[in-house]
Amino acid sequence: MPISRRTLIAGLGLGSTLSLLPRAAFAAYPDRPIHLIVPFAPGGNADIVGRIVGERISSALGQPVVVDNRGGAGGSIGAEAVARATPDGYTLFVGSNGPLTVNPFVQAKLGYDPLKDFAAVALTSYVPHVIILNEKVEAKTLPELIALSKQTPVNIATSGVGSATHMTLERFKAATGANVTHIPYKSGGALMPDLMGGSIQAAMTEFSTALPLHKGGKARIVAVASAQRSQLAPDIATFIEGGVKGFTAQSYIGILAPAATPAAIVTQVQKAIVAGLTGASDKLRAMGSEIATSEQMTPEGFTAFIRADYDHMREAAKLAGIVPQ
Repeated sequence: MPISRRTLIAGLGLGSTLSLLPRAAFAAYPDRPIHLIVPFAPGGNADIVGRIVGERISSALGQPVVVDNRGGAGGSIGAEAVARATPDGYTLFVGSNGPLTVNPFVQAKLGYDPLKDFAAVALTSYVPHVIILNEKVEAKTLPELIALSKQTPVNIATSGVGSATHMTLERFKAATGANVTHIPYKSGGALMPDLMGGSIQAAMTEFSTALPLHKGGKARIVAVASAQRSQLAPDIATFIEGGVKGFTAQSYIGILAPAATPAAIVTQVQKAIVAGLTGASDKLRAMGSEIATSEQMTPEGFTAFIRADYDHMREAAKLAGIVPQ
């Protein structure tokens, strides 16, 4: 059937209009590299886990994942960069305690809102916190340590004022009435030589940091703040088993996107992460990490996890008398 002059002109006009639309309007996500921002320097737990997860996302989605380390301000610099990024799925964030649930209570001016400026994709893993003792400390169990502290104060080190482990220590003190003197260090690794040397009696630190000392007989973990005992060290009791009801605490890693990222893209990335973690679980566990549950690996589950930890940190900051600076 012949095409009328009016139909031809209309068709040409539509074609001109379509040619002006951005390529993204036609392209299926993803059609270019994805940037994964790690808000810390290379080599730390967030960086290592982020790179492992990034490799899995890349394999599942068929595009390179470029890791971008933007350290500084306890993770806030990288977090702000993601919060301000275009919400198109091409900028993702390796989120953790610091920028998401600790910094809001220790830093007076944040350039982002951790509860409003991100779309949670999936919690990937977490490292439980532990109390580890110098071998000369007489206590062999958590109840014995608490009892000992009530006779004479016990000094317990953490990776610094306002750190995730400091917040856990404050919650522990409030839950047990333990008489503890907090000794802040610059990092979890920095305090270990003093723990082994006896300058400090104990530390609240990450399981992955403490486990080699425990297994090597150089120090003794008396409790792990997870819901169940670790498969890597089933001899170590949990805080809950030690009488601290419902007590869990951890340093966690999860993937987020800028708020307003389309739900379909969030779902696509989440599925890629879940599929990838199936093959990476042994590698993460070997680092001392626990794999998130299937519910925590959903956007809804990770959102609930962040909000619960946010509330815990707010209460811990009040207990410690921390004033944002």
